[in-house]
Formats: sequence, structure tokens, C-alpha cells
Amino acid sequence: MVVVVVVVADEGDVLTRISGGRVIDPARGLDEVRDLWFEDGRVVESPGTAPDEVIDASGLWVVPGLIDLHVHLREPGGEHKEDIGSGTTAAAAGGFTAVCAMPNTSPADDDPAVLELILRRAAEVGRCRVWPVAAVTRARAGRELTDFEALLAAGAVAFSDDGSPVATADILRRALIRAGELGALIMDHPEEIALTRSGVAHDGDVAARLGLAGMPAVAEELCVARDVLLAEHLGVRIHLQHISTAGAVRLVADAKARGVRVTAEVTPHHLVGTDELLEVDPALAKVNPPLRTARDRDALRQGLADGTIDAIATDHAPHSAEEKARSPAEAPFGISGLEAALPLCMELVETGLITPLRLIDALSTAPARVLGKRGHGSLAHGVEADMTIIDPRHVHRIDPARWLSRGRNTPFASRVVRGRVVRTFVRGEPSFP
Repeated sequence: MVVVVVVVADEGDVLTRISGGRVIDPARGLDEVRDLWFEDGRVVESPGTAPDEVIDASGLWVVPGLIDLHVHLREPGGEHKEDIGSGTTAAAAGGFTAVCAMPNTSPADDDPAVLELILRRAAEVGRCRVWPVAAVTRARAGRELTDFEALLAAGAVAFSDDGSPVATADILRRALIRAGELGALIMDHPEEIALTRSGVAHDGDVAARLGLAGMPAVAEELCVARDVLLAEHLGVRIHLQHISTAGAVRLVADAKARGVRVTAEVTPHHLVGTDELLEVDPALAKVNPPLRTARDRDALRQGLADGTIDAIATDHAPHSAEEKARSPAEAPFGISGLEAALPLCMELVETGLITPLRLIDALSTAPARVLGKRGHGSLAHGVEADMTIIDPRHVHRIDPARWLSRGRNTPFASRVVRGRVVRTFVRGEPSFP
């Protein structure tokens, strides 16, 4: 339990001390019990004066605000599933102070007017920062590049056709060249559509037993190979979204060893789940890329531990209960992930696979690094006070009925987990609770 004590009510800026928490700041390699101070929306050094407010964080973690590289806020066009208000409220409840909004909206985020609408709505109703990722191609159709320069000027932080891969090697090559000229980042969803077009689940024993059309691991790996080879050839950056196979981890590791400028993300559901969850509810466990085998899951975990995989991103994909109640073939792909991400990933700390420092790096500091967002993912003096307070000991069952997201679609309901977010601050202002 966080105890807040208001000491003084002076006029002007409020000086706040977070007292006695375990401050975990990967940007500085810091993991120790100490006080943290913030004032006027920024982290400050101990001023040697009495605070106006004291937050007792004894036994809790104090970490830089979590940053999600991959979120579907659904607005515009899919507000029955989620909107910017509900999505950012869920994000704040999950400890996230910034989310990257994917462009597979309706209309697609392929024009400055759409991007400006998203940012305007975020300013009006958002509970955390919204960083739009604009489309690589117009309408995400894979044919004509969007106006990267205009979209960057309007506030885009990167480019992706997420929901689909960049359609062809030629289009990706042109996108990478243009992004390189502008210092921008291409994020790609690696999937060879010709091999997955009718698929529902990982092409393996479980899908065969359930009679579900398969999506083979090689479909992802072919696209990963294409992407890293083009990035290597051009000498530019590329980011791989939600990798899910042992082969993809190997390809990324090999590329990094050659000096390719590639980064990669993995989702919580791929780190803790396998295709065996299809046996419980195939529609709720239907996600793209699919949940795969224990061997793939273990390779992803090891890739996260050794740094082959840079970041954890939720790929938060909310859907209505009615949509997910359809047959496995007809139900949409996606798992709602913002409010379960931290406790699911805490399992990796509990088993000793990664340290708390590495977990927070993957959820905060590394995403900021991928995006080139200096001043984020850190609790250093002078940065804006985006921070999250976590109770690492709290044991509970995942209960989607209590979530703030409109999307309650998860195969992890009732799973016993440890760790919960107790407070989230954006620019020093409470955004949760």
C-alpha cells in the first residue's frame, strides 16, 4: 500500500519525495533503495528542504514509466473495441506512461490529418502519452509510400504497416532508403502472407489435433531474413515487431553479430504462453503471430535475457466479446495486453531468468532507446517525471472483468501472477489510480 502524506500546502510547485522505494533505473544501471524527488513535472536532486508531499514506497519498486512500442488504440474507426480514452486509461493502469499507436485504424494513419486527429484526441482524453506510428504505405495497401516527411512533421515517431508486413522487398527497400534519409525508423510485422493466408494457429501438433489451419514458423522467418538482409545491404535501421519463433531469434542474433542495425520486440503472451492454450479456448488464444511451441517460447525468453531481443511490447489488440465468441476461423486475431503485461512478465523475474533491472530495461529504457526518445525511460535528474510504482509481492489472479480496457479478450484469465502497478505518474501528475 502506498501512503501519501501531505506535509505542506505552499503556493506554487509541489515538491514531492518518494521515500524508501527500490529505485530501478536501467539507464544509469541503478538498483537500490533510495528516495526520489520531483517538482514541476521533473525529477530533481534532493533539495535539502522539506517536501510538500511524501509518498511512502517502502517495499515497492520505483521505475521509469513503462513504454509500449506496440498498441492498437482502435481510434479512429474501431471505437466499439477501444478508443484513445479507454486505451490510455488501461495503459496507465498497466504502468505505461507512453504508448505507440499502430496505424491500422479506419482510415489508416497514412495522412497528417489522421495523425493530428489522434494527437488531438490524446490531448483531450489521454491518460498517458500517445506516440503515433504512421503507415508505411497509403491505406497500408503495400503499393505507394506515404509522405514520410509530412507525417514526421505532424508527430509520427516511426512507420509500420502493422497488421500486415511491408508487402514487397521493393517497397520495403524504398521505405528503408527514405527513412534512412530522414533519420526515421521502419517497424515491420514479419509474415510471409502467402504461407499464412488461411491460418488460425501455429502449424503444429495442437492445431492438427484441433483441426485448425496452420501458420508455419517459416512464414515469419522468411520475412525476418528479408528485412535484416535489406537493412544490412542499405546500412539502415529496422525494427522487427512481435517475433515469435526460435528461428527468428537466431536470425536476429546472427544479424546483430554482423553489425546489422536491427532491433526486435517480443510480447508478454509469447514469453509465457504456448499453443497449448488453444485447447482451452482457441478463439481467445488466436493471435498473430500465433502462440507457438514451448521450444519457441524458451528461445524467446533466452533471447530477451541475452539482449538479442531488445524490448517487450504488448501488441495490445482489444476486441469485443461478441467478436471473440465466434468460431476460431471467424474470430479476429488479438489479445488485450496492457493490464496483464507487467504481472505476466514478472514470472521471468520470479524464475530467475532475468533480473528486475533487465525487466524494466525491456519495458521502459530499451523502448525509449529504440525510438530515440532521449529523456524517457530514465529517472535521471532533470528528466520529465514519468514513473511507475510497483508492488512486486502482490499475488492475484488475472481478472479481465476488472480491467479498464474495453477489450477483455485474454487466454490468461484466472492465471495466478505476482506484481501490480499501484501508481503511475506522467509529467509528475498522477495518471493512475
